[in-house]
Amino acid sequence: MIQKVIGQRIKELRTNASITQEELAYRAGLDRTYINSVENGRRNLSIVNVEKIAGAFGFSVKDFFDSDKFGTKA
Repeated sequence: MIQKVIGQRIKELRTNASITQEELAYRAGLDRTYINSVENGRRNLSIVNVEKIAGAFGFSVKDFFDSDKFGTKA
């Protein structure tokens, strides 16, 4: 399910950046409980919020999806 894959990607990026869910939520302008439910694949994510989360990591939406998880990395 795509929700789980996106959640895994967010958690992977967050862990690699050594930031908490609370810090990511702050940077993205979202609630920590929302980030938690997204990471756990329980929330359907809008493209607007994908853009906010990608931006919180300094990525474009394209860069966010450029991962083996999505079958897009060469």
